[in-house]
Amino acid sequence: MENPHAERQAVLLDRILKNTVKCTEAILELNQYLESTIRANAQVRTAADLSMKYQRNVQYNLEMTKNAEPEPAAAQQPE
Repeated sequence: MENPHAERQAVLLDRILKNTVKCTEAILELNQYLESTIRANAQVRTAADLSMKYQRNVQYNLEMTKNAEPEPAAAQQPE
């Protein structure tokens, strides 16, 4: 006579294992999609970094140009 509890536990363990395999497959697929997205975003990130550096350089140059300009009233009045 077989133990009904052991039989039920075996069925439950089998279901758990099947669900675990499905979950693992789903996670692996998700990882592949994430890696693909990261690779695709690499070029966008590079463009964003270049844009930010350009913006900082323009801001710096504008500030330096303002500081280097002579005052218009003093430069135009002859003595």
